[in-house]
This record gives sequence, structure tokens and C-alpha cells, in this order.
Amino acid sequence: MALECMYINLYSKAIRTCSSNDEYQLSGLAKGYIAGLLRHAPEITSVTNQWINSYKRLVPGYEAPIYITWARRNRSTLVRVPMYKPGKEKATRVEYRNPDPACNPYLAFSVMLAAGLAGIKGRYELPPPTEKDVYVMSDGDREKEGIKTLPGSLIEAISLTKRSKLVREALGDHIFNNFITSKLVEWDRYRVNVTEWELKEYLGVL
Repeated sequence: MALECMYINLYSKAIRTCSSNDEYQLSGLAKGYIAGLLRHAPEITSVTNQWINSYKRLVPGYEAPIYITWARRNRSTLVRVPMYKPGKEKATRVEYRNPDPACNPYLAFSVMLAAGLAGIKGRYELPPPTEKDVYVMSDGDREKEGIKTLPGSLIEAISLTKRSKLVREALGDHIFNNFITSKLVEWDRYRVNVTEWELKEYLGVL
């Protein structure tokens, strides 16, 4: 998702993404928006990545991000703010990089906006950017820097979403309850299905 460096109307409030007075050329509202995406990322992941197969993309080593960090040059982060270039202010944007084409865009944009607006309203503090390649960091280094990960499976993501007040308010009770129910049905159908991989991996040793 992108917020260009221009005036946009968001809940009747014009905001700018960039600020010439800031170290990262970001306005206070933009920082709050990014902080909101980072804090609420785990609970909105079942909406932005809503198929079982989506989580075969969200694994370490692939281009899709799983670590909840932000940066400017680093492409291994969840949120990327491309480097500011003088004279190209309108190109300044925020990229939220984990959603996949399988998501329902109406639901996905609803929860992404809700997360970002919660960051603005709650004045969330934006952590420093992570310009290191997170994929090559050790588990200990990531833990030391407080770097968390997105859910590793659909059922893990659904469990977080079920407890999310933010997602419930963003989608409304009717859509929220039906979404959770449909995803749990999908998971139950998946977990009782024996795949070709399981037959090849285990049948020979039984």
C-alpha cells in the first residue's frame, strides 16, 4: 500500500507523508501510520494473506517479508519507505509488502487503514529503521533488537485475528464473524487432507 507525498483526504483530514525537517523526510502523521502498521501487522495478516498457500510465501529467505521492521534501503523489511530524493517529493511513499494477490482488497485495505490510523490516533512511537539484512541475522540478534515475525501459518494468523478488537471494528461484526468462520472451515478441511508430500515422505517407513 502506498501513501504518496501529496495531500490526500483520509477521514476528512489532509496529511503529508514527507517533511523536510525530519531525518527520514517523514511527517509525524506518516510516522504514526507506519508504527500502526508494524504494531498491528500480526493480527491483520489473516486478512492480507488469507489462504493456506499464502504462508508458503511468507518464509525466511524469500523476497516476501516476514520480519516486522521498517527501513528505507532494506528490501527484507515489512514496511519500506523508499529513499527521499530532492525534487521528487511526490514519489515519497510507504510500502506495506506482505499482502498477496489472493487477499480480498476491500478487506485488506480496510484493516491496513485501521492499523495505520490507530498508530496516528494513539501516537505510536516509530522504532528506528532496520537497515541490516534481517534474513542473515541470528535469532539472538533479532531477539536483542526486538524484531518479531508475522504468523507462520493460517491457523496462527486466524488465532490472532480472532482476538483483535481493531480488525473487528474495521470489518464490522457480520463480516468479521463470517470471515473467521470461513477461515476455520478452510483450515479444518486442509488439516484432514493427506497430501502427496506426506505419502512420499512417510508411507515408505510405515
